[in-house]
Amino acid sequence: MVIISTSRTIYSPKEIIWTIISDLDSDPTYWQGIKEARNLRVDGNVIERETIISFQHSKSQEIITLEPSNQITINIINGPIIGKKVLRLTNVSDNESYLDVNWDIHLKGFIRVFTPMVKKHILAGTINAMERIAKEAEKRYKETKVK
Repeated sequence: MVIISTSRTIYSPKEIIWTIISDLDSDPTYWQGIKEARNLRVDGNVIERETIISFQHSKSQEIITLEPSNQITINIINGPIIGKKVLRLTNVSDNESYLDVNWDIHLKGFIRVFTPMVKKHILAGTINAMERIAKEAEKRYKETKVK
């Protein structure tokens, strides 16, 4: 089992951040461990998708549940990594929000040998994704204040 948790404050309203993180088609822009994402089925706020991840361009299957403006739960049900990633968004003030990302995953097959390295890689990728999300959200917020 691999548990990874990180968070950061973003200087942008929660609504702006939500529009970024809930746009699942843009995940490869922010989450560089995801090379491609293809929705297989959408049923309300539940999306089934297939992704190609960086690790040996492996396929992964996910069930994603959107809890509008608050949380995205990604259940990874097939691939070299299985488990869950949860993005939780909370309001700090009118122009400041808090993004928390938690992973609870298991590595399958021979990749288990590389657990410490994979954990380090996922943590770095998550921190980098949060930085890209924050930059985009802060840019969009500044643009709305100028108008």
